[in-house]
Amino acid sequence: MRLTALVALVIGISGCSRPGPANAPGPHLIERTHPSMGAQAHVSAWTSDDTAALRAFDEGFAELERLEALMSIWRPGSDIVRLNEAAGRNPVVVSADVLDALRTAYEVGDWTGGAFDVTFAALADVWKFDHDQDNRIPSPDEIRVRIPLVDYRALRLDATARSAYLTRKGMRAHLGGIGKGYAIDRVAALLKSRGLHNFMIQFGGDLYVAGTRGPRPWHLAIQDPRGAPGKTFAAIELSDSSFSTSGDYERFFMRDGHRYHHILDPRTGAPAQGCRSVTIVADNATLADALSTGVFVMGPTAGMALIEKLPKVDGVIVTSENRVLVSSGLTGRLQVLAEPTDAP
Repeated sequence: MRLTALVALVIGISGCSRPGPANAPGPHLIERTHPSMGAQAHVSAWTSDDTAALRAFDEGFAELERLEALMSIWRPGSDIVRLNEAAGRNPVVVSADVLDALRTAYEVGDWTGGAFDVTFAALADVWKFDHDQDNRIPSPDEIRVRIPLVDYRALRLDATARSAYLTRKGMRAHLGGIGKGYAIDRVAALLKSRGLHNFMIQFGGDLYVAGTRGPRPWHLAIQDPRGAPGKTFAAIELSDSSFSTSGDYERFFMRDGHRYHHILDPRTGAPAQGCRSVTIVADNATLADALSTGVFVMGPTAGMALIEKLPKVDGVIVTSENRVLVSSGLTGRLQVLAEPTDAP
């Protein structure tokens, strides 16, 4: 699972221009970037009303700040911090947003057989891939004692009381694998309510596109997991869809030719094997965010089987053997530009 709220992924976006001059005549692209949740949120809109778009962007960025204050493990007093502090003692009342995100996380945990587990944070100080990355491989004993604390089924959610409860002392929840997707969905709803119909929100490795970029859908590309930064191997045009990639190529270290990366298998406590990257296309970013991680951990065979089973979900998997697997729903839609780079 992801060890930090930072989503350590790259999505290539082609066909993107610089912002036009303020109040430029006719429809044009306007863009703004804002730091939040340890990443950069990039918002673009195809519009002829810069003033209205910028006002909506500011409201969207304020929404990101509100959600970060609720979901961050780094903000004292956040819902997640309070939930973790009360583990094994008592339920805590949380916001409707946090309860909703936890509910979806629990559901994806069921779908993936525990490959996606929102309680993976019990391993966060065993493997260190955040600002404290130390390139250290923990001992089997260090991992073994933490595994019983990683179990999403021990999370109790009460919609009536609007409470959440981690039933075992020492358990810790972390929304790093779903929080940015949830934030994108909230911001997208806000932008639509403010009259924007053609826009893109990119937040780390998670993305949502609405409408079109001028006369055509938004043109998106998938990062080559072993290529240079910005090098892509496949592209697709999308409208009104979410696009999320999880990969082993941003937060990692090499030891004796083996790659140790930040996406942990909560069932073993070690970096997941079998995939180099997983891209999920879905109709909402919350689901795409969680599933990209869950499918990565499941591995290519079980992961693609799940993708094919779920309605309105598609995916692209680059396996550890560098094979590219594409779900049936993307046949004829995904353009493979080149074979991904083959390297350890």
